[in-house]
Amino acid sequence: MINIELTKNNNENNLGLIRRFSKKVKSSGIIARVRSIRYHQRDESKYTRKKRTLKSITRKAEIDQMIKMGKAPAKK
Repeated sequence: MINIELTKNNNENNLGLIRRFSKKVKSSGIIARVRSIRYHQRDESKYTRKKRTLKSITRKAEIDQMIKMGKAPAKK
């Protein structure tokens, strides 16, 4: 991350300092970079996709088995 430091000039008021700071931040590209990665999610690896799929398959098989045995209500 880039740190931006400004010092107040002798004749400068607070608004001028804030304006200068916001200009410097905008020109450095920090805000654009943060906004571009804000909602980015990593792609799942093949291993995690496979693990999740196998888990759902076994869960469905267990539910079907319980329905056959009469321990769970039948699907409508």
